[in-house]
Amino acid sequence: MDQLNLGFIVLVLGIIGVAWAILTYNRLVRLRVRADEAWHGIDTQLKRRWDLLPQLVTTVQGYASHERDVFERVASARQRSMQTETPRDQAYAEQSLKEELRSLYALIEDYPDLRADKSFLELGETLEEIEDTIQRSRRYYNSVVRDLNTMIGSFPRKVIANAFHFKEREYYALRHEEEAISQAVKF
Repeated sequence: MDQLNLGFIVLVLGIIGVAWAILTYNRLVRLRVRADEAWHGIDTQLKRRWDLLPQLVTTVQGYASHERDVFERVASARQRSMQTETPRDQAYAEQSLKEELRSLYALIEDYPDLRADKSFLELGETLEEIEDTIQRSRRYYNSVVRDLNTMIGSFPRKVIANAFHFKEREYYALRHEEEAISQAVKF
């Protein structure tokens, strides 16, 4: 009778352990899929912005054609941004692109006719909308990555994550944000 009870207890514990492993694996898969989906959302918005930048530069060139250096720097930063592969490199490249766009917008301040141009205003509104969407997408992506990385790094889930080769993801953070994220993860 005691062996029967002991066998039953071992069987129940084994079933619970297997169920836990299955649930943990499925949660890791869901988080990985959400991270992929979130990254694709960012990538889509970045591509929308990249596609609009030549139109913006062309519009500004119509008013300030002698400012070739600014246009070349924006084009170069855009190209570097399009060629990145990791979230960290993408964030750095995008930060550089934003800095070049600031110099383009500073140039625009010198041309009141340009600021009143209908196509320029429409481009500006679209770019602003894209920037807002990128920021929301970035926050969502980083949230999912935080959840995934926490799950991968915490014991005993780490055993399942290692067994099935789940890897931690990089955050999509600007340079000054990386330090804050790093400190938050340490605590």
